[in-house]
Amino acid sequence: MNHLTPGLGHYTNLDELRPAVEQCHQCRLRDTAHGVVFGEGNPAARIVFIGEGPGAEEDRLLRPFVGRAGRLLDQMLAAMGLDRERNAYILNIVKCRPPGNRTPAEDERSACLPNLDAQLRILAPAIVVLLGSTAVQTLVDPAARITKVRGQWVQQGARWMMPTYHPAALLRNPGWKRDAWDDLKRIIDKYRELVDPAHYSPHYP
Repeated sequence: MNHLTPGLGHYTNLDELRPAVEQCHQCRLRDTAHGVVFGEGNPAARIVFIGEGPGAEEDRLLRPFVGRAGRLLDQMLAAMGLDRERNAYILNIVKCRPPGNRTPAEDERSACLPNLDAQLRILAPAIVVLLGSTAVQTLVDPAARITKVRGQWVQQGARWMMPTYHPAALLRNPGWKRDAWDDLKRIIDKYRELVDPAHYSPHYP
């Protein structure tokens, strides 16, 4: 299987990149998914949130994080003073829904990684929030456990990456929400440091 999506390096904006990603057939997921969930948000945003992959509702609507976990993510963003249309961008490690919402296999993540790399190169975010184990294992450490690494900054060049719990995990384990809020406060602090010193959060002055 060819794991390289050719020709992504020369794209300079997301509107040009989107058709190339939507035509991707580099792994088996495209064969069973309704379509490709590219991502959404403000392309000028300096903060990006990366989840695992589309679920059933995301696959139906071809939008990221629109099911129950997505509604919780929107609440998390609002608590931080962020909004997916105004000052954030939302992506997934894989763009097509894995059957039965299973965890994407390693070769599927590898096949889709050029698409994500191209998006991140164009977006050039200052901060990347890694939502859950799949995101942190793909982009930071294949052996990482989210319960061990959450809340700890990882710097990659000019990019600061923060692993925290996926909203779906918070729905299953509400007791983790306090730790997740601690992580989000660290992200707000870094956002004020790197992006907007006057950034307002309704729950974290």
